[in-house]
Amino acid sequence: MQFENFIAAHSWLLWGGFLIALVMGAVVNKTNFCTMGAVSDFVNMGDTGRLRAWLFAIAVALVGVVLLEYFGLVDADSAFPPYRGGSLLLGENIIGGLLFGIGMTLASGCGNKCLIRIGGGNLKSIVVFAIIGVIAYFMVNPFPGSDQTLMSVLFIDWIRPLSVDVGQGQDLGTLIAADNPVTARLVIGLVLGLVLVLFALKSVDFRGSADNILGGLVVGLAVLAAWYVSSNIGIDADGEMYSLSGYYGEWDMMADSDEGKPAAGRPLAPQSFTFINPIGQSVGYLWSGLSSSLLTFGMVAVAGVILGSLLWSLLSRSFRIEWFSSFSDVVNHVVGAVLMGFGGVLAMGCTFGQAITGVSTLAVGSMLTFGAIFLGSALTMKVQYYKMVYEDEATVFKAVITGLVDLKLLPESLRKLEAI
Repeated sequence: MQFENFIAAHSWLLWGGFLIALVMGAVVNKTNFCTMGAVSDFVNMGDTGRLRAWLFAIAVALVGVVLLEYFGLVDADSAFPPYRGGSLLLGENIIGGLLFGIGMTLASGCGNKCLIRIGGGNLKSIVVFAIIGVIAYFMVNPFPGSDQTLMSVLFIDWIRPLSVDVGQGQDLGTLIAADNPVTARLVIGLVLGLVLVLFALKSVDFRGSADNILGGLVVGLAVLAAWYVSSNIGIDADGEMYSLSGYYGEWDMMADSDEGKPAAGRPLAPQSFTFINPIGQSVGYLWSGLSSSLLTFGMVAVAGVILGSLLWSLLSRSFRIEWFSSFSDVVNHVVGAVLMGFGGVLAMGCTFGQAITGVSTLAVGSMLTFGAIFLGSALTMKVQYYKMVYEDEATVFKAVITGLVDLKLLPESLRKLEAI
C-alpha cells in the first residue's frame, strides 16, 4: 500500500485499524468471546469451550504471522510495543500479568470485554474504562508540572533490575536459531499453531459451537489483519519508499510544515490489537481537547470495538443499561480497574495485547504474561469461591493456599479448607 504523502498513509493506518476493530467488536459481542469467561468456565465448571476459542484465536494469529513474516509481509521485529525486545522483563511480565488477571476478575472482564460491555449499554464498564485510562495514562506520561510518572515513582527502581538481557531478541525463533530466526519462527509457529488447532478441535462440544469457532477465527484473523495493514503502509517520496515511522523520523527533511504530524512516532510502527495503553491514550486525547495529533492506531481500535459492539447490540436487541448492584460491586470494579491499569501497562499488554498479539510473535515475555494473567484470574476465582462458601472461616490466606492446591500448584497436604 503506497501513498504519495504522509497524511494519506496515516489515515489509511487509522481507518484500517478502526474498520478491523469494528468487525471484531461486533463478532466478539455476538459470540460472547471472553477471555475472563474462558478462565471462569474452565475453573468453575470444567467447561473448555471458550478457552479453546481463545487458543484457536492464538493459533490463527500465530500461524498467519509466521507465514506472512516469512514472505516479508509482516514486520514484527519493529513492533510497537517491542514484544521481541532483547530485555526479558520478567518482573513486569509476571507481576503485571498477575495484577491484570486479578483485576479483570474483580472488574468482570479484561480491557476488550470492558469495551464490548460499553457498547452493550453497561455503565459500570464506563467507570472501569475511566479508571483504567487515568492510571494507564499516568503510568507512561508525567504528572502535570512534573517529570515523574506512576511507573517511575512506584515501580521502575525495583522492578526493572529483575529483567534479563537475552541478547538479540526474546522470541523463540531468535533464541533457538539466531542465525536464521525467520525460518525458525516459521517452523516453531506452524508446529505450535497446529498443536493448538488440534487441541481446540479435539473437543466435540467446541466443534459443535458455531459461536466459539467464529469468535476464535475472527479474533485471530483480526489480529493478523492489523499486523498486515500496519506493516505494509509506505510513502513514496520522490521514488524512495519510507515507512510511517521512518518518514516521521525524517520529518524535518521530508515535510514542508508540521501539518498532519503526529505527537509521537512510536505508535506508527507495525502493531496489532492491545487495549490497556490505548485506553490511557484515549483519556489523554479527551483531556487534550480532541487534538488530532494524538490519534493512534490503538485509540481508533478502542473506538471501533465499542461501536462494533453497539451495532450488534442494537441489531440483536440485546442493548440494555446496567449499573452497579451493590456497594461491594462498586468496590470490586474499582479495585479491579486499578489493578488492570497498573498490570496492563507493566505487563505491556492484556489478554489480547500479550496473550494473542504478543504470542503471535513467539515472544517469551508474552507467554509468561499469558500464564501470569491466567493464574491471577484463576486464583482470584478460587479465593472468591471459598470466601463465599466458608465466609468468616476462610481467611484470605487459607483461601489462597487452598486455591493453589486446587490448581495443583501446591501439594494436597497443605490444603487449609475442605474441597467442595
